[in-house]
Amino acid sequence: MAWYVAASESNDAAKMRIVLLTHEYPPDIYGGAGVHIGKLAEAMGRLGGHDIRVLTATVDPAAVPGVVAEHVPVPCPIVAPDPQHTRLYDTLGRCLGMAAAVEDADIVHAHTWYTHFAALLVQQLTGARMLLTTHSLEPHRPWKREQLGRAYDMSSWIERSAYQSADGVVAVSKAMARDVHTLYGVDLARVAPIPNGIDPDEFQPTFDLERMEDLGVDVDVPYVLFVGRITRQKGLPLLLRAARHLPDGTQLVLAAGQPDTPEIAEETTALVKALQDKGRIRVVWLDRMLSRRDVALLYSGACVFACPSVYEPFGIINLEAMACACPVVGTRVGGIPEVVVDGETGTLVAFTPVSDENPDPLRPERFAQDFAAALTELLQNPAKARAMGEAGRARVEARFTWAAIAEATLAFYQKTLAAPPRL
Repeated sequence: MAWYVAASESNDAAKMRIVLLTHEYPPDIYGGAGVHIGKLAEAMGRLGGHDIRVLTATVDPAAVPGVVAEHVPVPCPIVAPDPQHTRLYDTLGRCLGMAAAVEDADIVHAHTWYTHFAALLVQQLTGARMLLTTHSLEPHRPWKREQLGRAYDMSSWIERSAYQSADGVVAVSKAMARDVHTLYGVDLARVAPIPNGIDPDEFQPTFDLERMEDLGVDVDVPYVLFVGRITRQKGLPLLLRAARHLPDGTQLVLAAGQPDTPEIAEETTALVKALQDKGRIRVVWLDRMLSRRDVALLYSGACVFACPSVYEPFGIINLEAMACACPVVGTRVGGIPEVVVDGETGTLVAFTPVSDENPDPLRPERFAQDFAAALTELLQNPAKARAMGEAGRARVEARFTWAAIAEATLAFYQKTLAAPPRL
C-alpha cells in the first residue's frame, strides 16, 4: 500500500467548506494529535482556496492565516457520581456544542474519539461527508481503562460507530490503515494512508550550551533522550528498566510529564529513584512543559533518541528527533518502522508484551537488554550515530513536510466528495 499522493489539480478544484473537529489545538497541546491538527490546519490555510474552520476545546486557539479557530465550551456540565463519567459527559456535551455550531459544511473531519460523536451528528444533520484521522484506536489502548473505567467502553463504542459510518479515513501509517480494516471492517478503498509531518525549519539541529546547562544537562557527557508523556503507551518504565543495562556514567535525559494516572506516576518515580540511588546512571528528569526550542536543543545534543513505545500509530517524536539529526532507537511496533529505517536512520527493537498468548515472564527483561544494547551501540559509536542522524534529517526533508501532507489531505477530501455518499 503506497502513501497517498495528492492530485496535481487539487488546488484548482471548487472551494470546499471544511470543518475540523479536535479536542486539542495550539497552544494547548498534550500529544501528537494536537501537533498534527495544528500544523495541518495551518498548512491547508496557507494553500488557500477553501473555507477552513476549526472547532476545539482549547480556550484561546492560535490564530493562523486562512483558518477560523473557535473554542467550544461544554454547554451544560453534568456532575456524575463517578468522576470518570463526569469527564465522559463533558466530552459528549462539547460534541453537542460542536454539532450545533455547524450549519452547513462539505467536509467534517474529526480527530480522536473525543470529537467522533460530534462528527456523526454533523454528518446526519447537514449531509457533510465525514472523515476521521486514525491517531490511535481504543482497542489497542486497554490501559485507558485505568483512566476511564467503564467510560472506556463508551469511548470504544463511539469510535467503532464513527469508523463504520465514515465516508473516508485518513490513516497516519499503513499499519493503521490495516488496523481500521481489521478492527472495524472499513473498506480499504475508503482509506488514504497520509503520514504525519514535521516543520523542518522549526525542528533542525540547534545548539545553545548555556541553555542546556540551565536545563541541567551536562553537555560534556553523551546522553540518551526520551521525550513524551508518562503513559503506558509511551513505554517509559520499559526504558527505565533498560537503563539498568547501560554503560556506567551514561546520562539519561527525560523530558517527561503529564502522567496518565497516579499509579504510573508512582512507578516512574520509583524507577528513577532506583537508578539514581545506584549512582551508575545520571538521570536528568524535566517533568515540566518545555518550549519547542528547548526540545529541539535536547534532540540536537543527544547521542541517541529512545522511543520505547508499546503502541505507536505513527510517532511524531521520531520525526522531531530525525529532523534534528538525532538517530532513533525504537520499538518495531505500529507506524514506527515506516518512519525509522532500521540500520539507516536508527535501530528497531522487537517487542512482544506479556499476554495470555505470550506468557513468558522473562520477555520484558529480554526486551530491556535488547533495547539497552541498541542504545549502547550508538553511545559507543559516535560516527555511526552521526551518520544515522544525517540520514534521518535527509529523510524528513524528502518525505514528511506539512505542505505535501496538506495537499494530499485536500485531494482526499475532493475524492471523497466525488464518490457516492454512504448515508
